[in-house]
Amino acid sequence: MFVREMSEQECVALVASGRLGRLACCRDGRPYIVPIHYALAGKCLYGFSMLGQKIEWMRANPCVCIEVDEFSGQDQWKSVVITGRYQELPDTEQWHRERLHAWSLLEKHVNWWEPGGLKPGEQPIAGASPHVFYSIDIEEMTGRAAMVDRAG
Repeated sequence: MFVREMSEQECVALVASGRLGRLACCRDGRPYIVPIHYALAGKCLYGFSMLGQKIEWMRANPCVCIEVDEFSGQDQWKSVVITGRYQELPDTEQWHRERLHAWSLLEKHVNWWEPGGLKPGEQPIAGASPHVFYSIDIEEMTGRAAMVDRAG
């Protein structure tokens, strides 16, 4: 197997073609990683979630990491790691346009609200919307690709 660095264009193409990633955040020296659905627009990833541990931790520490991968077989894969900053898009006039933009990008996919909109067990009926739209401002994106080494 041969592993190589991916170009920026290859990284962007992989992230743009996907919609499922793994979001890692950290609080009080403890890591936490969860699957998310996302939409890419320029240097920004958009996501959606219910209130919970992920949102609480990103509010406390906005430095996050997202991993997106693609497997074509045991010896062929691509993996992109994105570091960035969490930004909540509250339901206010100031954030209205960007919140609608996030929604319009996410809703292009079937079940776009999963897994962020589902919680285990029954949920109480809330007086206010517990839904959170957010963006991850991309600071760095790197990737690696592996393929079968047919020369050796």
